[in-house]
Amino acid sequence: MQLSSETLAALRALSTPTVSNAIELFNVRPRNEGFMSPEIRCLFPDLGVMVGYAVTLRYAANAPPKQSASRYDSWRRILESPEPRVLVLQDLDQPPGVGAFIGEVMATIHQRLGCVGAITNGCVRDLDEVRSLGFHFFAAGVCVSHAYVHLVDFGTPIEVGGRTVRTGDLIHADKHGALVVPEEIAPEIPQTAARVSEREQRIIAQCKSRDFSLEELKRLYES
Repeated sequence: MQLSSETLAALRALSTPTVSNAIELFNVRPRNEGFMSPEIRCLFPDLGVMVGYAVTLRYAANAPPKQSASRYDSWRRILESPEPRVLVLQDLDQPPGVGAFIGEVMATIHQRLGCVGAITNGCVRDLDEVRSLGFHFFAAGVCVSHAYVHLVDFGTPIEVGGRTVRTGDLIHADKHGALVVPEEIAPEIPQTAARVSEREQRIIAQCKSRDFSLEELKRLYES
């Protein structure tokens, strides 16, 4: 299912924790699943919220490749996915982070292919140049070299930040981290998030009120 531009815009207007709160109310998955671990950090918090459909690849950089997948074929596959796209990359090296798959050149190429950002359990580079593109970076770290970086495969399920990601998964990410949004409930999330926010604001208003009472706080918190 491809979401409407209106729904995507409504999701971009929400913080990732707010989306996470809304997802919990649907009981479609356990509350400790669906989001990536804190090792996946937002490197450009000022770019705001990133929303898009995952396109997955796996790479390695620690040793010269015996063979590698075609980057050109991966670019063709990316264009088969709906926009906006988010590049999600699994670094297969142990430990990951020997070399960066994506920097200024790869970010520019993938932005032209409809990607709005990249997420990886490995490292990225060329921060100033990529930031100027308005291209989101979520990564475990930053490094200086691409070493022997090569594409292993693409389009397969991958593991990033303790979460399995598949091509086509809907990604929502901001300065707090990244999560996968169950697409079947995505159109309902903005309205549900609004209800969550309204409840939270009532609680906050009570805490700031001159007429604060513990009994009223209990009533609002449990409602």
